[in-house]
Parts: sequence; structure tokens; C-alpha cells
Amino acid sequence: MLTRRWLIASLLTLLLPAAACADQSANRFVEGEHYIRLDSEVRTVNPNKIEVTEVFWYGCSHCFHFEPMVHAWSEKQADDVVFVQSPAMWNRIMETHARAFYTAKALGVLDKVHQPIFNAINMERNMLRDADALAELFAQQGVERAKFMKVFNSFSVDSQVRQADARARGYGIQGTPEMVVNGKFRVSTRTAGSQRGMLEVVDYLVEQERKAAQ
Repeated sequence: MLTRRWLIASLLTLLLPAAACADQSANRFVEGEHYIRLDSEVRTVNPNKIEVTEVFWYGCSHCFHFEPMVHAWSEKQADDVVFVQSPAMWNRIMETHARAFYTAKALGVLDKVHQPIFNAINMERNMLRDADALAELFAQQGVERAKFMKVFNSFSVDSQVRQADARARGYGIQGTPEMVVNGKFRVSTRTAGSQRGMLEVVDYLVEQERKAAQ
């Protein structure tokens, strides 16, 4: 009997630190320190999915370096997670680039032009300041200039640009890149410590949202 009690006590001694460690790991990110809860929730596109939004700008060098990392991350997500990119804009050139993003989506060529736009601005020092410069880049990817211009100046693209601007304001974006989980929590490199850390915090918040939904 004594031996049995000793064995049980020994097992508990081994298991308790492991349990404490697991609990600490599950709660290693703190609201207000590693991520910010938004004052008001921003509506997501599909309430049945966990929406993760990256707010970015093509002219942001940090976004340029983050792009392959966040793309690889998005490819590994479960079916209940939807990844969305939303352009930031607080000046005219950023609005022009946001128009390019939604024009590419409307034309179905985002996969073709997304990285070339990043490369042109960040590697070739071509800021793509206006529709003409962008039309040339799109033409290199097989999009006719007239077709590009029609969509670029369309009401639909204009509407999406306004919605993206309103969304970023609702998020309280302070820089780029920043990420928002389910319209509730904002994560930045400032709060998370690094771009890799930002994705780790996002993973944590996604799991919290998944548990809450269950």
C-alpha cells in the first residue's frame, strides 16, 4: 500500500509542473500587452468563419518583407479561418495603390500583379504614383490598358476603397502591417515584438475564437 501511495505521489509531482506549464503556455499572451481589444467590433464578411485581416500598403517595406511570411501562414490555416488583405490609406498615393489592389481583384489578376506591385515599389523604386504607371504594370501581365482604366475608375472599385478606409479606421490602425482577428483584436509588431511574434499572437487569438464558437 505504501509503495502504491508513493507511486501516485511521484506521478502527481511529475504531472503538476507539466500541467502548470501547459496552462501558462495557453495564456502566454495578455490583452492590452500583446494585442489590443477594439473598442467596437468591426463586422466581418462571414460570421461563420474566423476572419483574419492584414492591413497593408504596397509601399511599406515591412509589408514587403512580411508578404511571403503571411502568405505561407495563410496557406496552412484550417477551413474555419478566412484570410483577408485590406489596404491602408492615409494619403493620396496609398489610395491609388488601394485602387490597384481592388482593380486586380475585380479583373481576376491579383495573383499575377500582387507581387509585381510590391517589387516595383520596394525593389525598383518605381512608386506607381498614378493610373498610367499602374496601367503599364498591368499591361505587362496581359491586361489591356482600356480595360484596366475602366475598372480602376469604376464605381465598384471606388466603393471598395471607401469600405477599406472605413474598416481601417474602425480597427484603429496605427501602422502597417497590422492584423485584426475576427473584427475584435488588433495585433502589431509593436505589441507582439516581431512579425513572427505577430503571427503567433494571431494563432493564439484564432484558437480562442474557435473555442468561444464551440
